[in-house]
Formats: sequence, C-alpha cells, structure tokens
Amino acid sequence: MSQNHFFSHIFNRNMLICIFTGFSSGLPLYILTSLIPTWLRSTEIDLKTIGFFTLTSLPFIWKFLWSPFLDRFVPPFLGRRRGWMLIFQLLLLISLGLFGFIDPHTNLGLSLLIGLATMVSFFSASQDIVLDAYRREILSDQELGMGNSIHVSAYRIAGLVPGSLSLILSDHFSWQAVFIITALFMLPGLLMTLFISHEPQIELKSNRTLAENIVEPFKEFFQRKGLWGAIGILTFIFLYKFGDSMATALISAFYLDMGFTKTQIGLVVKNASLWPMIIAGIIGGMITLKIGINKALWLFGLVQIVTILGFAWLAQLGPFEKVDSFAIFALTVVVMAEYVGIGLGTSAFVAFMARATNPVYTATQLALFTSLSALPRAVFNSFSGVLIENMGYYHYFWLCFFLAIPGMLCLIWVAPWKEK
Repeated sequence: MSQNHFFSHIFNRNMLICIFTGFSSGLPLYILTSLIPTWLRSTEIDLKTIGFFTLTSLPFIWKFLWSPFLDRFVPPFLGRRRGWMLIFQLLLLISLGLFGFIDPHTNLGLSLLIGLATMVSFFSASQDIVLDAYRREILSDQELGMGNSIHVSAYRIAGLVPGSLSLILSDHFSWQAVFIITALFMLPGLLMTLFISHEPQIELKSNRTLAENIVEPFKEFFQRKGLWGAIGILTFIFLYKFGDSMATALISAFYLDMGFTKTQIGLVVKNASLWPMIIAGIIGGMITLKIGINKALWLFGLVQIVTILGFAWLAQLGPFEKVDSFAIFALTVVVMAEYVGIGLGTSAFVAFMARATNPVYTATQLALFTSLSALPRAVFNSFSGVLIENMGYYHYFWLCFFLAIPGMLCLIWVAPWKEK
C-alpha cells in the first residue's frame, strides 16, 4: 500500500462522520451503565438493586428483531438511514433529560426509573442499528479497520461526559440539572444527521416483503458462511468481550467503594483516559490497516485481557481509608489501562463484525452480531452485584479474567493468525 493511498484511508470525510456516529452511539449507553449506577450508589441504593438494574439494557440484545423494519420502511424525510437516525436522536435527547426528575427511593419512582431506562435502551439500540448500517455502507472494506477505530475512540470519548463531567457537576448542581446538561450532548450527532448530504445507495430487490426482510438476512449469512462457520462466528462474537463486559459492569460503584469521591473519579477519568484512548485508537486503526483485522484481534485481545487484572490489583490495594497520592496514581494507571485495552479490542472487534455482513442486509445482520455481543452486558452483568457481594471485588475480577479466555481461543477458528 503506497503512502498516499494509506493516508487517504485516514484523512477523509468518512472518518469525520465516524467521529460523530461514535459519540452519538456511546453517550446514551454510558449514561445507563456509568452515570445512573453512580447516581444510585451515591444515594445509598444497594449493589444488588443496581446490578439487576442492568436488565433494562435488554433491548440491546433483542434489537435484531425490529432491525428488519428499519431496513424495510423509509421515513418521509432525509432517506432510509438519516431519517431514522434523526427520529431516534430526538427521542434520546428528550428522554435522557428526564432521569433527574425521578426519585428512585420510592416504589413508584423506582418503577418509573426502570421504565424510562428501558425506553432509553430501546431508542439507543435502534439508533445503533441505523448508525452501524450507515457506517458500514459508507466505508470501503479497506477503511473498515480505521473507520471503526475512530468510531470506537469517539464512542469512548462520549463516555467521558457521564463518566467524568457529569460526576463533577453532580457535586455542585442538582441531579436534574446534571441530566439535562448531559442530554444536550446528543446535539452534535443530531446536527451531523441534519447536515450531511450523503445517503448510501444500496441496490435492493424491489418490492421486498417484510417477511423477506426478516428471513433473507439470516438465510444469506448461514448460506455464505456454512452452518458451522456461522455458528463459530456467532459464538466468538458472544464470547470475545464477555470478561471485559463483566469487569466493567459496576466499575463506577467499584471506584466509589474503594474510597474515591465522585470528583476524584471524574478528574482522573478525564485526565487519564482521553489522550491515551485517542492515541491508542488511532494507532490501533493504523495497525489494523497494516496487518489486517485477524492479527489485530489477537494482539488487541491479549491487551484487553491483561488490563482486567488492573482492577484486581486496585481491589487488593483498597479500600483506601485516606485517598493519598499513591491511591490516585493507582486509579490513574488502572483507568489508563482500561481505556487503552478495551478501546483497542473493541475497534478490531467492530471491524470484524462489519466485515462479516452482506451490504444488502447490513442493518439486520449487524444488529444480530451486535446483539450477541451485548448479551453478556444485558443479562449476565445483572448478577455482577450478587457475585461481588459474595466473592469480593478481588476474586470477582479474577473470575472476569478467566471468562475472557474462551473468546480468545475462538480466534483459532474464526480469525486465524496467518489468514488475511
């Protein structure tokens, strides 16, 4: 690959779009998985309740059920992809701002909170269906690695808003104001949807029935990959992020239980994660572009597994009776490792899933893959609070480490090192 051709895959309009898709996709999920658990824990809601609260993210694992509707029906404005993007981004902007008006300490308030969180999960999962399809359709196969690295980096940057800025604001403002301000960060993605003029033109069979939209994407995938090949890919997608997902299920509550204040967590996350994550994302994309997706999955997956042990190390050191400079240093190291490791592993993983799709059925097939990858977070993470209370944080993180190994072993079959 020539130098000019290499850089043309990095600095172009599609990569800029990937920044906005990543940020818009990540913000709602991090509000659900980071900000709300911290809010509930800081108001003395028990870990078991917070752990089972993760069941509200079930729409992320069922989104493939309604993805054919988003493929089949076209809104009367902006086109098939951008029209749906605008609808779900507006719904998220409104619904995210409502969290601060609910009191979780009453039975009615807790029920309303669960209902709103489930609704936000549905809107966010639906937005992801369309954003993933749109990104896959505008990126060439050569751009997939770099484009998805940028998308994942922006996705992680979005996590700094509820994971850092919102925590700092919560020490100075009411939770109502915090959630409204946080929700307004949906505006960049919404403006991107309005002002980009490019709508992918995919050749589709005319007059496709809804039944064909539901059946054909799955039938085509199994025919193209073969029964065992398809089952292998689906198993790998389920397992690759399993340990990582379990380790970070209640990570904000973990930091609080180690003795850190919300402001300390917010400041460390902001300063220790942003630049390492951006640099790792860019380097990861360039490495993927050079060596291919398969080898990147091996290299980044190993880094991802090792960083889980950083949480075990911090758990062994804490909880801290007094947060001194060493405690802040330990938190900084763990946060840096988390953002670098998980960011690298996710970038290659998302590129792998996109590569496995057929452009004619992008939305439905990608929704199936990403639903499987979200299954551990939506179902098994709900038991994380129970496991932590019975095992303690230290042994829990070692369990997460061992849960990450089967996904790596799947690479032998679905992404061999020597195969491009």
